[in-house]
Amino acid sequence: MNIALIAHDKKKELMVQFCIAYCGILSKHTLCATGTTGKLVAEATGLPIQNYLSGSQGGDQQISARIACDEIDLLLFFRDPITPKPHEPKESDLLRLCDVHNIPLATNIATAEALIHALERGDLDWRNIVNPTKNR
Repeated sequence: MNIALIAHDKKKELMVQFCIAYCGILSKHTLCATGTTGKLVAEATGLPIQNYLSGSQGGDQQISARIACDEIDLLLFFRDPITPKPHEPKESDLLRLCDVHNIPLATNIATAEALIHALERGDLDWRNIVNPTKNR
């Protein structure tokens, strides 16, 4: 599966710790991330990650484009719900695209852990059932 990683500044360390904890599962999949998040995760885990621009420079939109083209299967987006962000409208577009394209989305650690365990069990292969002609 193609998994995208995004984390707000105050959640980057949490994303790094999450990826360290679940490195074995994540290593079986193709990862991409916004700039700084991807760099930090790759340095901490050794996982290969395709890095896009930082979120504020358009990395969120690059991942959104991949979602719109059905090239992302799962999004882990650790959001900071407390600190206001100047690019908040772009984030709502990203969340909407996940809904439109039926992309499993975690915006916090609890949901991310539920999804990663489902991924490990093979429970997220439903997308192949819904559209069996897609080669993922």
